[in-house]
Amino acid sequence: MMLDGGILSWAIYAASVTLFLVGLGYAIYLRHLKVLEESSDAVLKGFIAQDAAPSFVTDDEGKILSQNEASSSRFSDVESETLAGTLRAVFANPSAVLYRLQTRAAGKGSAREDIVTRRGHVRIAVHGLTDARFLWRLEDMPERGQAGRNVDTLPVPMFSAGRSGAILYMNEAARRLVGERIKSLDRLFPALPLRSGELNPITTADGPAYGFVVEHESTAGRREIYVLPSAAEAPTDTWGVFEMLPVALLKLDPSGEILTANRMAKTLLGAEFTAGQGLGDVMEGLGRSINDWLRETAQGRNGQKSEFLRLTRPDREMFVQVTLNKLGRDGDEALMAVLSDATELKTLEAQFVQSQKMQAIGQLAGGVAHDFNNLLTAISGHCDLLLLRHDQGDADYADLVQINQNANRAAALVGQLLAFSRKQTLRPEVLDMRDTLSDLTHLLNRLVGEKVTLTLTHDPVLGAIRADKRQLEQVLMNLVVNARDAMPNGGEIRIETEGVTLSRALERDRAVVPAGDYVTVKVQDQGMGIAADKLQKVFEPFFTTKRTGEGTGLGLSTAYGIVKQTGGYIFVDSALGAGTCFTLYFPIHDAVPEAVPAPETATRTSLPQRAEGVVLLVEDEAPVRAFASRALRLRGYTVIEEESAEDALKTLEDGSLNVDVFVTDVVMPGMDGPSWVRKALETRPNTRVVFVSGYTEGTFGEVQTKIPNSVFLPKPFSLSQLTETVHNQLH
Repeated sequence: MMLDGGILSWAIYAASVTLFLVGLGYAIYLRHLKVLEESSDAVLKGFIAQDAAPSFVTDDEGKILSQNEASSSRFSDVESETLAGTLRAVFANPSAVLYRLQTRAAGKGSAREDIVTRRGHVRIAVHGLTDARFLWRLEDMPERGQAGRNVDTLPVPMFSAGRSGAILYMNEAARRLVGERIKSLDRLFPALPLRSGELNPITTADGPAYGFVVEHESTAGRREIYVLPSAAEAPTDTWGVFEMLPVALLKLDPSGEILTANRMAKTLLGAEFTAGQGLGDVMEGLGRSINDWLRETAQGRNGQKSEFLRLTRPDREMFVQVTLNKLGRDGDEALMAVLSDATELKTLEAQFVQSQKMQAIGQLAGGVAHDFNNLLTAISGHCDLLLLRHDQGDADYADLVQINQNANRAAALVGQLLAFSRKQTLRPEVLDMRDTLSDLTHLLNRLVGEKVTLTLTHDPVLGAIRADKRQLEQVLMNLVVNARDAMPNGGEIRIETEGVTLSRALERDRAVVPAGDYVTVKVQDQGMGIAADKLQKVFEPFFTTKRTGEGTGLGLSTAYGIVKQTGGYIFVDSALGAGTCFTLYFPIHDAVPEAVPAPETATRTSLPQRAEGVVLLVEDEAPVRAFASRALRLRGYTVIEEESAEDALKTLEDGSLNVDVFVTDVVMPGMDGPSWVRKALETRPNTRVVFVSGYTEGTFGEVQTKIPNSVFLPKPFSLSQLTETVHNQLH
């Protein structure tokens, strides 16, 4: 059927308008794409323009569409429109390398490859862009500690020297600086030894000059020496080449503002660092104003060239050794700071200082304990003598009991000092921590009170340990009491035991736990926590976070001493508001459990009122000697008193004198107890010996074991303990 002419005209007109609108929309779309592409190109060019590494944008055929300033400078002598032609000076077969990387980038979006060339280690990376374009980046990777050919591409003169000053290697920039291959440092540096971080006179191909020298310790006693041009001679963009140096460098103005930092310095200072910060913002601990230090250096009055400072980075504690000097001469006030990571050195120093401090405190504690034990022996001993003359109904009896009880409390305090100094006498036995905690649970529940819940969790398979049960219980009670005090409003204390196997040594808190099998005990609370600055001091004696009168500061130091003397380790984890967790490591003991002897109660109850025998009492402390002699005479013994070992040996020269027991102090002026006893036993081999001391048995235990028929009685001892020990030696 034929269409009407008017209808046909309207159809043609409508189709034309539609085609026009479609064409207009497509043109606008193309224009929009072009604008987006131009904008994207501008962003991309701006991005790679700031890159210190050579960067290129190519099409899929390898033609260079754009490149940054670093690439133009690096390949200024190469005239090629393709990337393969440009990189012929770097790779032997660049086409194969580029094709391999571009194929991978087309499928995965990016690719990277490290290639060792004759000039060194090069990293080439490629990223796929839109419209079949690719972004290429070329980066030189000098290997730290290996001079060799890896730094041949550095534009900064670099020398590798041995211990004797012999030149082992020179890069191309160094050969251009000197004009020839030299064999020793004195050819380049007329004034040796070198002053790293300072301007040094140098002899160049053009005559005498000055260069800023940075020295870096390499392997096998070698040194890497970099010669940087002085500020007066350096071009404005010279700092860019410092990025490649394996030395942390900062450029400062006299006010301390950091103008520039190279890559190594930025890594050292941390992610928070930004250019424009002051030196005092990124490090601290000089002990005087950093501005004064900077001003003195700028004026040439800084006598001490190097300082140890602590970085203020929040993520970790780090120390640096800073060498600060003027960068130029003739009025140039720019400063150069050379940074070296000194964290390991300061850590070792802190370990040494801590070790010395703990050793000094331990010696002091042991000496104080010895003197106190002598005093307490005299006090409690004479109190025992007074109690013998008073009945319970006497008015003075209660006062004497109070004196005696407080003397015993003082003796316990001295015992804590000895525990910290690890000089107490331990009586170790094989223990199962589950049984020990089970026996202690009732007492611990009474200690924590009603507001605090005590929860125990045990590993079903737990090895045995070897420790002094009484001392171990004291450690656990100290930890639980501290946990209770940290939760005044109540909470939960968890005690967990677990068997742990360390496949390799555990390094933590300046301690090294050897590999092996351990039983761990964790005591965890939900309390206030401990501040980070106080966490490392909690094991020091007399340090406490409690108010005056609430704690002596000896609880944790005692626990520390007991655990260490047992052969274990103790660590603490805490954060304010998040609670505290103490973790104890005890090595597993594989030997057969030892039989614990039953207490000899029968011996105690069968002591006679009167005894017979001759006792030679040797004690340099007059009050202790007076008490001991009276106590023994009250039991019927004949006592011969001497105040020194020499006097005792002189007395024993009388062959007609019969002596049954030697009771002697261990530490005395002149000859000590074990020495004179050994000499006396040569002529009196069957005589029994009782050693007494304010120090512990461990200080001379090996010596005592070699003396037959000898026992040890620690001070302070009571009247009954002394007489019982002498009686047991005679019977």
